[in-house]
Amino acid sequence: MLKKMKKRAIVTTMAAAMTLSLNTNVFAKQINTQPTSYQTVTEIEDWGAATTKVIVNVGKPIPKDSVTTDTFKVHVARSDKRLKTQLLEEGDRTITKAYVADKDGNPAVQTGKYVVLEMKIGPDVSLGSPLNYDWATTGFNDWIDMKYTITQQKEIETSAGTISGLVVDQFAGETRELVDDFSTGKGAYDNVSLKYADYSPAKDNHRNPLIIWLHGAGEGGTDPTIPISANKAANFASKDIQSYFDGAYVLAPQTPTFWMDGINGFGDGTSKYENALMSLIKDYVANHKDVDTSRIYIGGDSNGGYMTMLMARDYTNYFAAAFPTCEALSDKLITDGQIQKMKDLPMWFIAAKSDPVVITTQYVEPTYKRLVEAGADNVHLSLFDKVVDTSGLYTKGDGTPYEYNGHWSWIYVYNNEPAASINGQTTTLMEWLAAQTLNK
Repeated sequence: MLKKMKKRAIVTTMAAAMTLSLNTNVFAKQINTQPTSYQTVTEIEDWGAATTKVIVNVGKPIPKDSVTTDTFKVHVARSDKRLKTQLLEEGDRTITKAYVADKDGNPAVQTGKYVVLEMKIGPDVSLGSPLNYDWATTGFNDWIDMKYTITQQKEIETSAGTISGLVVDQFAGETRELVDDFSTGKGAYDNVSLKYADYSPAKDNHRNPLIIWLHGAGEGGTDPTIPISANKAANFASKDIQSYFDGAYVLAPQTPTFWMDGINGFGDGTSKYENALMSLIKDYVANHKDVDTSRIYIGGDSNGGYMTMLMARDYTNYFAAAFPTCEALSDKLITDGQIQKMKDLPMWFIAAKSDPVVITTQYVEPTYKRLVEAGADNVHLSLFDKVVDTSGLYTKGDGTPYEYNGHWSWIYVYNNEPAASINGQTTTLMEWLAAQTLNK
């Protein structure tokens, strides 16, 4: 009995020693990573800005196949400093794709120090939005605080050992695709200050047209990146749209309040910003010598569509064409004399019948009809029934295309969806716009 007990004790001791040895080896294989951090990537979608991915610096090279969508959890807290209750919401983002990458987010060939986590986005996925529309107080969109915490859920095996337990919450910067291709500036005219975002095409050996876009009511304020980010106006700088013009300047002025702030009242057919806006445009053209002054185009949506109509009315001979979108200048404020003046300006109106904000039967429809009756031979109207997703990515519960607010007909403009039969050919809005010149 005594011998058996001694033998059992020896076996137990050896097992314990072996276990300790194994654990020691495991501990020895743990990799101490350098300080970790993350970057965010924001893209401008049909409905506005969306943070589509985070790029995590894990501190050490890891194999390209060492991560999956289950390796990390991504938590975000959205806060708006403008509000009394600053926290808007928080929760976990849905990771749709994970891969090892270089510092720019390109998939790694063999190893990389970075992990890209692509996340679900959509018009109803508010956790992905780096903007907030403060409808109750300022009435404007603005960039908000997006605090991300990326927590490791599964170990990462490397040839040098194991990485585990990472908690990454150090923000290292943001990339805003297309938006970062714009510059910003400002000008003051008669004590009226206007900021703007602008895009310059690559230097070439010819003159380039200028596209002016006037933002809607929610994009006013003092940050000129908002008018190109809160909806998809940045897309005027995309390769697709630029290709129609063989390179075009884009100018997106911003009003500190609303273009519709009139001299005697809101939306009264005037704007206290009109003179300043025209001065800004002329200064911009003067400072960019290769702007083709015979190909200056102006458009805008809603509040900006209102301003587009005023500019088309009062500076008819300056612009080669206008493309007002869900424009908010009431038809009853347009005189017959003004119709006669505008009928010779090429114009393409865009709107949706389901618009609950600017009722088309009181705005664009009668104005378009009056222009046609006055003899306008280069005026077009794309009147959609409603505003729906045309990408095929988003649907309603019954499988039909996702439907946006009917006021958002600007989505069709940014995606070059409006089309008409012109001289027997189906012509898109951008094709038509690029062909317009003062010389014609």
